[in-house]
Amino acid sequence: MKNQLIRVGTVYIPVSDPALSAEWYKGKLGAKLNFLDEEKAILDIADISIFLVKSADQSSNFFDAEGVERFVLTYEVNGLGALRSLQAELKEHGVKVGEIENRGHAGRNFVFCDLDGNKFDVWSELSKDYRQPV
Repeated sequence: MKNQLIRVGTVYIPVSDPALSAEWYKGKLGAKLNFLDEEKAILDIADISIFLVKSADQSSNFFDAEGVERFVLTYEVNGLGALRSLQAELKEHGVKVGEIENRGHAGRNFVFCDLDGNKFDVWSELSKDYRQPV
């Protein structure tokens, strides 16, 4: 291929109330709000843009072949210490947070949920090719 995909730029997440969800993402995750109207909120977090889109009775989660509800996005932190620290901080802020898991591969993970039950994964290993934005 002559042209390659470089990174994920935007993720769309269904929410019931964009304004309320935007405040949650700002307060709990440190996201930066860039735009807000009645239908959507646009935030920056972890070097991607997140669109919180108003929708009724939806989530970004899906069920795998075994019937397990899954997430569509994994955030990365730099090491197990950072993973444990973030998990504790999110718990302190009242976020629904799962236990740290060993999934049989490098690193450890935990899952957390936003106000609408959208699940997100956090992994303790930064991708080898990750480069800080210039």
